[in-house]
Amino acid sequence: MQLNEDLNSMGVESFAAVSRSYGSEGVYLIGNEKSIKLHGLLSRLSGKQAYFSKGNTKKLIEHIEKLQPDIVHLHNLHANYINLPMIMEYLAEKDIPTVVTLYDCWFFTGKCMHYTTQGCYKWQTECKDCPQLHEGNDSWFFDRTNEVFHDRVRLFNSIPRLAIIGISDWITNECRKSAIAQNARIIQREYLWIDMEKFKMRDAKALRDKLKLEDRFVILGVAEQWGKAKGLDRFLKLADKLSDDKVIVLVGNPAPDTVFPDNVICVGRTESQEELSEYYSMADVFMTFSYQETFGKVSAEALSCGTPIICYNSTANPELVGKDCGIVVELDDKDGMLKAVDIIQKKGKDTYSAKCIEFARNNFKREKVTKEIKQVYERLLEE
Repeated sequence: MQLNEDLNSMGVESFAAVSRSYGSEGVYLIGNEKSIKLHGLLSRLSGKQAYFSKGNTKKLIEHIEKLQPDIVHLHNLHANYINLPMIMEYLAEKDIPTVVTLYDCWFFTGKCMHYTTQGCYKWQTECKDCPQLHEGNDSWFFDRTNEVFHDRVRLFNSIPRLAIIGISDWITNECRKSAIAQNARIIQREYLWIDMEKFKMRDAKALRDKLKLEDRFVILGVAEQWGKAKGLDRFLKLADKLSDDKVIVLVGNPAPDTVFPDNVICVGRTESQEELSEYYSMADVFMTFSYQETFGKVSAEALSCGTPIICYNSTANPELVGKDCGIVVELDDKDGMLKAVDIIQKKGKDTYSAKCIEFARNNFKREKVTKEIKQVYERLLEE
C-alpha cells in the first residue's frame, strides 16, 4: 500500500489489489475470509497451494482488463487467495510486462518459503520428495512439489517481459540459480524500506526508568511471537551466562507457560511503531538468533534508531550489518554471541550509532527504494 501511495504521488497511475485491505480505501479486494479459508483447506487436501480461487481470480483478471495496465507487479501470492496458473497465463498471453518481488523463496521452489535449516537445495534442479511437506502450508496427504515446481518454471518462463526483484542480495542470488529466472530480463535487489520518520533515535530515558533498568546494558530482541523458531531458547541460554550488569528485553508475545529468569524482561507485543522505536533507542545492542532471513526488517529498524546489531552469519542477516554497525557471529557460536556483547559494551553504543543511522539511510530510505522500483518499471517497458 505504501508503494501504491508513493507511485501515485510521483505521477504514476497505480492501483492495488489485495486479499485483505486492513481498512485501506480505494483498493480492489480479492475474495473474502470465507474463500481464503476454503482455498487453504483445498490446498492442504490436494498438496497444491495457489491452484484454487478460480472465480476470484477470474474477477481479478476482468478488473485488470478494465484498467489496461502498462505493467503488473506481483507481491506475495501464497496466502490462499489467488490462482497462480490463471494469473500468470493471462499475463503471458497478453504480453503484459510483469515484475515479481521475492519476499521469500516460495516462487522458485515447489512449496517451501525457506529451506536453509533443512539443507534442501533440490529446487536448483527439481523439487521432489519434500522434507518440509508438513511445514508452512501443511500438505496432509500428497507430495505434489514436483508438479508444482515444473508448473512454476513453465509459468515464469512464459512471461515475455519479466523482472524479478529480491529484497536482499542473498535471495536475489539464490533466485539466479533457479530455473524461473532463465528468461528474466531484469534480476536485481531492492531492500525493503523503513519509515525513518517513525524509526529514529529517540530519548528513551523514561522507558528505561519505567522498566527499572537504570545503568544496565540492554540487549534487545524483537519478534511478533516468541518461540523456538525466533530464538527464545537461545536468548534464555544466553541469559544464564550474562553478568549482573546486563539484561535482555524481549518485545513480542511469549510462548505459553514460558518462565523467564530475572535478567530477561518480556514486555509483550506493541502495535505502535513509535513505541517500538523507543525500545530500539533504549537498547545498547539489538540481537537476533534467526537462522533464516530474506531481509530482516527488525534489524533494519534497529539500525535506523542508531542501535548496533549482533546476528548470525546466515542467509541475509550479515547484509544488514554495515561497516561499524555491529558484529556478525558464525552460526551457532554461543560463545561468539557472548563475546560480541562484551565487545559492544566495551566500545559503547555511541561508537556505532552514527554509522548505523548512515547505513540505514543509504540503504532503507523509502523514497530511494520507491524511485528505484519505478526505474525497474521504466527499464522493463523499454524492452
